[in-house]
Amino acid sequence: MRDTWPLLDKIPFPAIWRGQLQTLQVNVGYRCNQSCVHCHVNAGPNRTEDMDAATADLVIEFLAQRRIATLDITGGAPELNANFRRMVSAARDMAVQVMDRHNLTVQEQPGQEDLAEFLSQHQVEIVASMPCYLQDNVDRQRGKGVYAGSIRALQRLNALGYGREGSGLTLNLVYNPLGPSLPPPQAALEAEYKRSLSERHGIVFNSLFTLANMPIQRFGAILLSQGQFDGYLDTLRHAHREENLAGVMCRNLISVDYRGYVYDCDFNQMLDLPLARNGRARVHLRDLIDDDIAGNPIRVAGHCFGCTAGQGSSCGGALKEAAE
Repeated sequence: MRDTWPLLDKIPFPAIWRGQLQTLQVNVGYRCNQSCVHCHVNAGPNRTEDMDAATADLVIEFLAQRRIATLDITGGAPELNANFRRMVSAARDMAVQVMDRHNLTVQEQPGQEDLAEFLSQHQVEIVASMPCYLQDNVDRQRGKGVYAGSIRALQRLNALGYGREGSGLTLNLVYNPLGPSLPPPQAALEAEYKRSLSERHGIVFNSLFTLANMPIQRFGAILLSQGQFDGYLDTLRHAHREENLAGVMCRNLISVDYRGYVYDCDFNQMLDLPLARNGRARVHLRDLIDDDIAGNPIRVAGHCFGCTAGQGSSCGGALKEAAE
């Protein structure tokens, strides 16, 4: 797989700095039951990287010591990690908001039969990948049969109250474009998702997040192999909006890998660009328990235009529409 970093490193991006830390985003490993075309993690069933119990303990300690508001758990399929449920339970006991970056079909994996009930009991906010409301597009991007499994999982979550008004159980869906293009306007696409999924399958959800595909890892390698990398980067750069810089997720979030090392965001983690701090080559989560990093410079390069292009893109969806 060809690495896009040497190309991205040559592209300048405006300097940005950190604000107050609010969200701890933890990637518990790259093992997944799916292998999606757009995956910036290059996750899949054959990946073996997995967070151990000692690092999970450190995550829990960090939440307690730093009084973090939100724990955002991602992967791979984070639920496949042996420490996932323990971290969720500990965080919720501290009244920390927990978000699960959920691929839906993991609910049908062996040993996960009670996963939906566990998430609902702990009032975990679900952010579920659903790149289209049509079967053909989903199966092309994520694999044959994924659409049907995703629909069954959404219906299971709805039956527990997820996505329903007044339930307190938040279910958000995530859209990624199929190819090298920017996402369409979020509000209009959300309305179409809600109409189609309700009419076809009786499914309801709270919000749709539209995310731009990052030109790194698996998706970046595909762009290079098809001669589309330069064109996509030009699209991102020409659509850059300066006002989106204020809302990018890296200002108030740190990303932690399965070993406990810290990065400015999940995308920098996948490019192996560690958070810069006091001249250290790598910063571990244990180093930040008593260290305030507000005002720290954020490591940037050409891929960052994926977050500031057009309506903007973050872990919480479009930046421009969210601000409005």
